Amino acid sequence: MAQCEMCGKEVSNPKTVKVEGAEIDVCDDCADFGTEVETQSSSSTSTKYSTSSSSQSSGSSGSTSSSGGSSGGRRRRDMFDEMEELASDYDERLRKAREQEGLSQEELADQLNEKASVIRKLERGDSLPSDDVREKLEKHLGISLTESGDDADADEDWSSGGDSAGLTLGDKVRRKSDDS
Repeated sequence: MAQCEMCGKEVSNPKTVKVEGAEIDVCDDCADFGTEVETQSSSSTSTKYSTSSSSQSSGSSGSTSSSGGSSGGRRRRDMFDEMEELASDYDERLRKAREQEGLSQEELADQLNEKASVIRKLERGDSLPSDDVREKLEKHLGISLTESGDDADADEDWSSGGDSAGLTLGDKVRRKSDDS
């Protein structure tokens, strides 16, 4: 007997529904939260994702093996590499540009048709600008609040290898037994 992946109720015949882009097996009550997905015939055992046990001819397996591993220590590029990221100092950039224009927070907000509280929160770094507010600010003040996501140096900070890793949390922790 299967279990509903949404509420946990035991179900003898779950329905497959799509909820916010994910296909899950649910009970009849929870099926209303998504749209029902047409299931393929039970004779087909293939899935959307290929696995190592999928039927491939032995001759073609050599050509697919090179795509999985690392190629010369470089990681594969993905869509996030080209995305613009909000600069870590966006609040300072915004405040300096506003002050150079000789505008108060209220005046800038009026010109952008935004609330002054939004500008205040952004300049304090208390909130992140939505894309449309960011674009308005950049266009009006002639600044950029983003950094390119294509930064190879940033990727090195997240790499997991080598002897150059430095200190770990375990190196810094002082145990109670060490103090006594």
